[in-house]
Amino acid sequence: MTLTFYGLKSCDSCRAALKALAEAGIETEVKDVRADGVPEDVLRKALDQHGEERVVNRRSTTWRGLDEAARAQDPVTLLAANPSLIKRPLILTEHGSSSIGWDAAARAALGIG
Repeated sequence: MTLTFYGLKSCDSCRAALKALAEAGIETEVKDVRADGVPEDVLRKALDQHGEERVVNRRSTTWRGLDEAARAQDPVTLLAANPSLIKRPLILTEHGSSSIGWDAAARAALGIG
């Protein structure tokens, strides 16, 4: 199984996830959300699958720095302009499914105990 992993090098959850994936022998293509961005079709699919409340990190410093007009934008436009607002990591499987964050549900979906 090969995964596409969207995250940040400075994110504790991303580092923990990458370590666990490596230990499980799962091949991972890492994409930095700030440097590489996230394609709009990936954002749309994540929003459709997980919902805006789960994908947009409203507790981040980036969110707190946005004005009301920016916060009211279409979620895809908002996330494309501010990729650090995406809850991380966003992990895509080669079969088209995805997970958000690094909780027990995400680990279970990827077969990691």
